Amino acid sequence: MSDRLTDSDTIANRAALADECLKVARFDEAERHYDHILTLPMGDDPKFAVGKAQAQFAAKRAADALATLDDLQKRWPDFQSAEGHLLYAARWPRLGGSMRRWRNIMRSRPIFPGAEARVRYGLLLRMVGRTAEARIVFNELLLQMKRAPKYLRDAYAEWPAIAEKQLSA
Repeated sequence: MSDRLTDSDTIANRAALADECLKVARFDEAERHYDHILTLPMGDDPKFAVGKAQAQFAAKRAADALATLDDLQKRWPDFQSAEGHLLYAARWPRLGGSMRRWRNIMRSRPIFPGAEARVRYGLLLRMVGRTAEARIVFNELLLQMKRAPKYLRDAYAEWPAIAEKQLSA
């Protein structure tokens, strides 16, 4: 990937390299690439801010990531990102988030796709003491995954396992 960037430093090549850096746990480098992209005239795009926040979260800098997401919301108030909402919702309690803020985050829950989002939502419910609702979320996920095609069950195997563990806890 870095060879491509050396040959042609484009937004697409730099974004591909940043994505690759995220996959191989080079989070600081990924963040630098997203920062650079966001300064470019055609790089002023909320999806790159989400990428930057993902790198910050992965680097265990949740406060920085939440600040990036807050900035994203101010700059692009109509932008909807399942990844951004999920990152925000998954980390707010560790930073002393209020119940009012949590309710606002959860109102957007229907845009969360996939098993990971549902498990994280269930974990959030449990974290704030809404265990009965969390159990429903975990049970629904397990039921849906049982009905899902094998390739999907294999791809998301980690999340039903977490849901099962939460139900037995």
